[in-house]
Amino acid sequence: MQFSTIYNIFIRDFRKQKKRLTLTLLALGWGTISIMLLLAFGEGIHRQMHINQKGMGEGIAILWGGQTQIPFKGLGKGRPIRLHAEDPQFIKSRVPDIKYITGEYHRWGARVKYKDVVLSEHVSGNAPEFEQMRNFIPDRGGRMINALDVKLRRRVTFLGDQLKVRLFGDEDPIGKRIQVHGVPFTVIGVMIPKMQMSSYSGMDEDMLSIPNTTFKAVFGDPWLDNIVYQPYNINDMENVERQIYEAMGAKYKFDPKDERALGIWDYAESSREFNNMMTGIKLFLGIIGGLTLLIAGVGVANIMYVSIKERTREIGIKMAVGARKSYVLTQFLIEALIITFGGGFGGMAISYVMTEGFKRIPIESDVLEFMGRPTVSLEIGLIVVTILGIMGLLSGLFPAMKAASVNPVESLRYE
Repeated sequence: MQFSTIYNIFIRDFRKQKKRLTLTLLALGWGTISIMLLLAFGEGIHRQMHINQKGMGEGIAILWGGQTQIPFKGLGKGRPIRLHAEDPQFIKSRVPDIKYITGEYHRWGARVKYKDVVLSEHVSGNAPEFEQMRNFIPDRGGRMINALDVKLRRRVTFLGDQLKVRLFGDEDPIGKRIQVHGVPFTVIGVMIPKMQMSSYSGMDEDMLSIPNTTFKAVFGDPWLDNIVYQPYNINDMENVERQIYEAMGAKYKFDPKDERALGIWDYAESSREFNNMMTGIKLFLGIIGGLTLLIAGVGVANIMYVSIKERTREIGIKMAVGARKSYVLTQFLIEALIITFGGGFGGMAISYVMTEGFKRIPIESDVLEFMGRPTVSLEIGLIVVTILGIMGLLSGLFPAMKAASVNPVESLRYE
């Protein structure tokens, strides 16, 4: 069986049913455009949300002190567990699976002054590890707090990008002196703008960061507000958390099973749950588009049934002179696939042009940072091609089986 023969027969039938076949191709194209655009918007939102999630960090957890709820070794419940400056190093020495860990201080309403500008801002005492863990990435010309700043208790500060605008406007702040709580500090860097979906102490863009050792010397806080850590293996967060409870329980005399003694926010687990939710949304959008495409598949099946009815005599003659059922079956399956992929690929091409055109439409940055832009990925293309293939086979299979079961003698009665 030659494909050219099947193609010529298909073109002949197309000329006989131009209107019906054209409407079916349009329906296939419309259905493909629907599913492609829905999946593209879902993919765009998913990618943008994934980028936004990284704003607070990747694979991190935040640890707070708590209050005991279980009596332990003669000690009653209700004891406060406070974090001390040496706790991060203590935890790291007991839990080797931790890659980065550091303590953090917070002070809200601190007086920050530059020339005539006086603000009440959030000051954080942190460490160099924040650059990797919390994505405190400095803009060009500046740097983040380093280990020497912490060791020497230097009076240097790293600014959030929005705080920089409020404090300096368009002026370059690097190397400038500001006052924090009446103490002079030198600006060493400004954070690059980033989208942040979550926070535990306010948005990073509004934060003024200084070395945690300097923070303790200036403000005199006796306890850490929280500890941030990141394990080597993100999938091992539960095991690391259990080891932290055991280590801190031994130090502060509380039951390691007492979950209220410490508070831990596993941000990596929250990210996984969010990704699963976004995958569900994409699946839902794909189902909606698939149902639209299914209607077009019914049209393909109708076209094939009509074609079989009009060619019943032709099919019977072929079978009478020795054509096998497999020949007839394959012929109609290929014709159904030609119709399906003809309309489908046309719809895919239009969808791609539309999404690329949408990317060039000027949109407010706030909307774009939240919603993203529609994106046609290779994964979406493969999904749509697979759906088209399955639909084409199913749309052509039953009509083809009917054609292959034609009785040659009975078919001669058809005109």
